[in-house]
Formats: sequence, structure tokens, C-alpha cells
Amino acid sequence: MTAFVNDAPLDSSAAAIKPTRSETNWVKYGSVGALLLVVVFCSVVRMRLRNMPLERDEGEYAYMGQLMLQGIPPYKIACNMKLPGTYAAYAAMMAVFGETPAGIRVGLMLFNVAATILVFLLAKYLYGWLAGAVAGMTYSFLSCRPAVLGLYAHATHFVVLAALAGILLLLYAIETRRIGIYFGSGLCLGLAFLMKQPGSFFAVFAGSYWLWKEWRQPFPYRDVAIRGGALFAGMVLPFGVTCLLLLRAGVFPSFWFWTWSYAWQYGVATTWPDVQYALHAFLPGVIRPFVIWEIIAVGLAAPMWSRFARTHAGFVTCFFLFSCLAVFPGFYFRPHYYILVLPAAALGAGIAVSAARQILLEKRLGTFFVWFPVLYFSIALAISVRAECRKYFSLDLDAAARKMHPGEPFPEAVVVGSYIKAHSDQRDTIAIFGSESEICFYAARHCASSYLYFFPLMEKQKFARQMQDDMMRQIRAAQPRFLVYVSEVRSWGSNGQVQENQDLVDRTWAYAHNGYELVDEVALAEDREHMWGDHACLYIFQRKE
Repeated sequence: MTAFVNDAPLDSSAAAIKPTRSETNWVKYGSVGALLLVVVFCSVVRMRLRNMPLERDEGEYAYMGQLMLQGIPPYKIACNMKLPGTYAAYAAMMAVFGETPAGIRVGLMLFNVAATILVFLLAKYLYGWLAGAVAGMTYSFLSCRPAVLGLYAHATHFVVLAALAGILLLLYAIETRRIGIYFGSGLCLGLAFLMKQPGSFFAVFAGSYWLWKEWRQPFPYRDVAIRGGALFAGMVLPFGVTCLLLLRAGVFPSFWFWTWSYAWQYGVATTWPDVQYALHAFLPGVIRPFVIWEIIAVGLAAPMWSRFARTHAGFVTCFFLFSCLAVFPGFYFRPHYYILVLPAAALGAGIAVSAARQILLEKRLGTFFVWFPVLYFSIALAISVRAECRKYFSLDLDAAARKMHPGEPFPEAVVVGSYIKAHSDQRDTIAIFGSESEICFYAARHCASSYLYFFPLMEKQKFARQMQDDMMRQIRAAQPRFLVYVSEVRSWGSNGQVQENQDLVDRTWAYAHNGYELVDEVALAEDREHMWGDHACLYIFQRKE
């Protein structure tokens, strides 16, 4: 991976204006310096907000990671439809940096920096140092934006890192024909899938690109089969080893039910109004700042007007399309899903600036005009960063969390978890009527039920009634010391789902008043739609002795 397309002249006229060696070195150093500046800035933002309350998905990952550190395998006493890769990543981060929100966010910061470096290396390999720096800066900033929930440690961050590593290794393997590198590429792509199911789209992209390259440069079938076998073996190995480990731990049936049987029901449960709502609510925020996405669009369309951009047009176009497809499963279009598109989008920004500069070089214009694309991008990025500064630096931690998740009980969950931890011992369990598993993480107590969310119980899917009965049976058998009732509707599902499952709402409320006494209630800062009382609250019940 030592040859870059803009290190060699495109034709005789381009050769006449090829930059001198000293100018090329200046561009390299300047590009790396600018990238480091943006990475440091985004890291400072992440460090300042590292103690923000965990949001719902983070609570699930943190609790599952906490259980893994205790030697309890996933899907034994806590279950959900995600594959266990992100649980393992959380366990690793917390083992190094501590079982706190700050420890998780410091780990996320390092993962994000690593992903930024890989975006830089990918764009540099394809289009040179300037494109690499612009792409890296674009990814670092866009993946830090509140509109895509980039400050939270969602699984999509880990998918991106593993997928980028696999794609870069594949390019190197195609260049060197080394079987071990093919296997390493497949291994990283398999890990991307293990982090979350949509990671499979990057594996399909990589496999398709490899086949296309082999088709264009045919070699003996035996060699092709060996290379393809190594790539495929690497892809399936992480999932295969995971299945064997979970089988040995005795939790494979539960794992298969949640990650395949129920996950399929979840994937087909979306209605057209749900899709319309998600696109209307989230997509406009995702494609801001518009000026950055306009540059990205210009870069993705650059092969139509730039010979320089056409050198790897097939790779870039397919990478972007498969990245978009990774957002589509289930048609939920939640903000953090779009993180999967950001590496390909950032690559588009790098191409736009670099290709525009290349054309101006070929036209032999003055220095100002040659560097105008870089100046334009710099101003656009500076304006975009400034627009986010209030969220980054002016809001306190709870206010920042409420800005990104209006009305959600995430700051209040910290209070509830602290109360339970102070009034219980490690043998006690908690039942949560709602979808706030982060409480179990804060309290460092086991959940009395394996159902971390109430959402599956409220959905229109064939396992819902079975799940409701199973959840109640588990809680009755466990007789938890504390019971938390989340009276905020969105912790259960939509208002319509709550009305359709009113019998479950009534059953859980009645259970909380049978053998339990109300010891505290934590009101939400914003009064949202709620099911009981005069205000949206988290009710804490304690079992009567």
C-alpha cells in the first residue's frame, strides 16, 4: 500500500505540473497536522462529556458487559437481540477504564480515534494525503455530532472500526496476494458482523469487491479458491467460535432465539407510518450541516467530472451504497444507525477537495485558486463546528443528555440506581417495569428478569404474549428486593402499544402494590406522557419484610 494515485501523473500535461518534492512533503505534514487538530478537538469534547448519563442502549451493553466481567455469559440471565460482540467490547473497556460511564466513554473515544485513523488511511491509499486528511477530519467531526448520537457508545461505532480494518486489509491482500492477509481481512469483517447484524453488509461488499477484482485479473482457479477460502474462513470464524462458546456455556438456545428468531420478528414489524416518522424526525438532523454534506455529494459525483476521481470510482460508489444498505434493516432509521454511512461519506468529502484541487493544478492557475477547495472546506468545517459548540461546552452533563434525548429518564436513572445500591447488598435483585437496564448497571445488582426491555413485550409479534408471561413468571420466582416502575410511556413503547397492552400495564402495577411498599419516587424533569399518577416518575418499591 505504498503507491498513491496522485503521486504519479495522469498524463503528460499533468506531469508538467507535478508538485516538487518539498511541496509534496509540506502537503503531507500540513494534512496530518490539520487532522490531528480536529481529532484532538473532538477528543476534548468527548472527555468533557464522558460522565453524561448512559442512554438506554448503553445501559444494556454496560450491564451485559458487567455480567461478563463477573463470569456470567450473555443470554443466561439477561437477553436481547444483539449479537455479543459489543457486549465483549464493553467488558474490555470497563476492565481497563473502570465500570463507570466515564470508563465507557474513554474507551469509545479511543475506538473513535482508531476509526478516524483508518478512514484517513483508506482515503490516503485511494486518493492521497490531502484526501485522507479531509476524510479523517470529516469522519471525526460527523461521528461526534449529537444528531447521530455520536457521543454515545453505540454498537455502530464498533462495527465501523472492525469493517474499516477488514476493508483496508483486503486492499492490501489484493495488492500482495498474501493468504494470511486475506484471512485477517475476513476476521475483521466477521467481527464487524459480531458487533451488530448490519455489519454483514460490509462483509458482502468486501467479498463482492474481491470477486470483481479477481474477475478483472484472472488467475489459476486453485489460487483464487485458496484466497477466497481464506477470506471466507476469516469471516465465519468469529461467529463460529461464539456459537461454540455459548453452546458450551449452555445458553445457545436462548442466544439463537433472541438473535435470530425474535430478531426476524423485530425486523419485519415496522409499519409505513413508523418509517415516515423516523425519516421525518431524524434524517434532516443527520444531513446537517448541509454545507459538509454538499461537499460529500460533490465528491461522490466526482467521477462524472474528474479523471482523478474515476481511478477508484467503482470501489467508492459500492462502498457508499452498501453502507447505506446497512442502515436499512428493519426500516427503523434511528439516528445512530447513520454512523455506518459516515466513513463512506467522509471519503466523498476527501475526494471532492482533492479532485477539485487536481483539476485546478492541471489548469495551471495561481496558488490561491489551487488551494481554494481546501480553504472552502476549512471554512465550512469551522462554521459547522462552531454551530455545535453550545452543545459541546455550554450545557452541563444532564442538560446535554436531555438535549439529545428530550424527556427520557436517563439522568433520573442515575439517582434510582444510586439509591438501590445504597440500600441493598450484592445478593439482592431488581425488577424493572420499563426499559431502563442502565439502572441495574448503576446499582451493580442483577435484574430479576432476563428481559432488559419492555419493547419486545409490547410489539405486534408472535412471541409477545409468551414473553409477557415469561417475564412475570421470572419476577415472581425471583422475589426481587426492589422494583422500579417507570411510568413514562416511551420506556414501554408508543402510546398506542401501551393502550393495546393495557392488561400488562395493569398487571405490573398491581404486582408492584402486592407485597411491596413505595419508598421513593423520582420525577422526570420534563412531564411526558405517563401511565400513573400526576407526573412522569420512576417509582421505587421495596419488598415488605
